[in-house]
Amino acid sequence: MTLSYVFPPPPVTSVPVRGRPERFPVHRIYCVGRNYEEHAKEMGFTGREPPFFFLKPADALVPVNDGETGTLPYPTLTQNFHHEIELVVAIGTGGAQIRAADAQRHIFGYAVGLDMTRRDLQNDMKKQGRPWDIGKGFDASAPIGPITPLEQAGDVAAADIWLQVNGADRQRSQIAKLIWSIGEIIEHLSAAWTLQPGDLIYTGTPEGVAAVGRGDLLVGSVGGLGELRVRVS
Repeated sequence: MTLSYVFPPPPVTSVPVRGRPERFPVHRIYCVGRNYEEHAKEMGFTGREPPFFFLKPADALVPVNDGETGTLPYPTLTQNFHHEIELVVAIGTGGAQIRAADAQRHIFGYAVGLDMTRRDLQNDMKKQGRPWDIGKGFDASAPIGPITPLEQAGDVAAADIWLQVNGADRQRSQIAKLIWSIGEIIEHLSAAWTLQPGDLIYTGTPEGVAAVGRGDLLVGSVGGLGELRVRVS
């Protein structure tokens, strides 16, 4: 039986893969909250709290090819549009109850991503004890560069992570400062959800988050994974 639909289904959301013609089809986007100690402090929290997660829709991605500058539309309803540079983990082999020691077997590769945030709306939701979706899961809230396959990525756990806005440093840290390591993140996530091939995990942002405006150029990187460039329009 051939399936028919009431309207054409949307195309598969996908991300380019460095050095390969095939693209990475995206299933879900998981994000880790407050996973660098100094960022937790700047947001008013301290200590190594248990990890927590939120999701963005797959079509919130803004994939940007190597050497190109993506366009990031300034979203509606906000006066406080924040950048958050992050290491992104791309899952190639799914599973549940994955141990941290086994997590690398499930990783396809890594990318540089931005978790863009309508901070004023997120803060309003926090005060009311309501979900953050309007502050985190809006259209074009997840720019991402090409995925570097695991075998080409080098020692990501020891890499630098940084973001500049209009050529000036905003965020600069090391992946080694993650409160919860990549393996621990995958262990916790896979205890709550069955991870699937095509899942992306935004692993958290270091300190220095701040507002951007129309015309600003954001350039970010994780060592060995190239640069992600986007301009706010």
